[in-house]
Amino acid sequence: MAEFDLVVIGSGPGGYVAAIRASQLGLKTAIVERENLGGICLNWGCIPTKALLKSGEKFESLSHLSEYGLSASGATFDFDAIIKRSRGVAATMNKGIAYLMKKHKIEVIEGTAKLEKGSPAKVVVALNAGGSRTVEAKSIILALGARARALPQIGLEADGDKIWAYREALAPKTLPKSFVVIGSGAIGLEFASFYRALGSDVTVVEAVERIMPVEDEEVAKAAQKAFEKRGIKFRVGAKVTKVAKAGQGVQVSVEVGGKGETLEAEVCISAVGITANTDGVGLETLGVELDRGHIKTDSHCQTNVKGVYAIGDCAGAPWLAHKASHEGIHAAEHIAAYKTPNVHSPIAGCTYTQPQVASVGVTEQGAKAANREVKIGRFPFRVNGKAVAAGEVEGFVKVIFDAKTGALIGAHMIGHEVTEMIQGYVTAITMEATEEDIHGIVYPHPTMSEAMHEAALDAYGRVLHI
Repeated sequence: MAEFDLVVIGSGPGGYVAAIRASQLGLKTAIVERENLGGICLNWGCIPTKALLKSGEKFESLSHLSEYGLSASGATFDFDAIIKRSRGVAATMNKGIAYLMKKHKIEVIEGTAKLEKGSPAKVVVALNAGGSRTVEAKSIILALGARARALPQIGLEADGDKIWAYREALAPKTLPKSFVVIGSGAIGLEFASFYRALGSDVTVVEAVERIMPVEDEEVAKAAQKAFEKRGIKFRVGAKVTKVAKAGQGVQVSVEVGGKGETLEAEVCISAVGITANTDGVGLETLGVELDRGHIKTDSHCQTNVKGVYAIGDCAGAPWLAHKASHEGIHAAEHIAAYKTPNVHSPIAGCTYTQPQVASVGVTEQGAKAANREVKIGRFPFRVNGKAVAAGEVEGFVKVIFDAKTGALIGAHMIGHEVTEMIQGYVTAITMEATEEDIHGIVYPHPTMSEAMHEAALDAYGRVLHI
């Protein structure tokens, strides 16, 4: 008889949530973690990054006090204290996950897991404290996560000195005066935003012809203009050909339009994507199928091997914490034979820069590529009462409706705290809302969310305040 009903390998936002949901459903559950409860997101990603960004935002806002009738002088920052606060936030959240594991009677096994053949499934754990332990389970959820992807063609490897990945960028010993950031996705731009807020010279290099390639093009262009106003420089359509240490810093060689260029800085941050942690786990022993390095799964997060599930980053895009949690819940409920909704719900993307960017559903260019007839509405924050009162007039809301059915199929925002607003549109798409549904919603006044209503009205020629 199996020792556990379920063993979850990995305790990131997918793994620990899956374990909690499984326990709630009466499954005897264990979770294996080789490093820190909460995984990369909580310890070296989402949470500590947001702590840094908030410090940067607070400091940068001091230079705009006169706009609010206020004044202050001699403002400084303690870089070590900023980093310490960020690490403290991560540590607090880590303790919270440990409490949740105890509350739900989930056994935490600290060590590195490897799969072995058997019925029930076997997981051999090389314990951090020494020795090993073999556990058996009726089902396994692989929540293996991912790590920063290197650029082997140019020999780019994070060394903690002059070449950083996200871990090094989160806990440096000193504040460099200049950076080259490779990659203009969320990770790269968030680090660019934080370090620029503290006065560092920052240049972002992007291989394609515009920044934020997965976002709506109109929003991405507006974002680049906003970032450039803050002093961040960009090289788009720039292929990195070499990164080399030189003197007290680095030289990043790029090719733009067939011409070579060398960028110099104290530090280079690599933010060019991630690689799934699928090696060394024993997937080949069980015959678990991969697709371009990620674990193949069906609509219930099941792999091709009975009783083995995969969720989160190791199971493919989008590589987002909330997607991992959603899949973890779905997988746990499927294992427990609990009626569960479709795992393929709309997933919002959020970038916590200044200004923020948030989106869900199809982009305008995606709709056109699919030959979909659409109605598009926009509304700028510069004429939203709350935004004007708060001094946060940058940005706009953009919505995309299917012209034939009236269904909301996409929403894109740039502006202050839009990551807190996008969930309204996520709910609307999930509930299959039409323009009539959204037009009939009463939005509180004054709020920045009123721009969401006005954008929907604009798509049908009914906008009120412009």
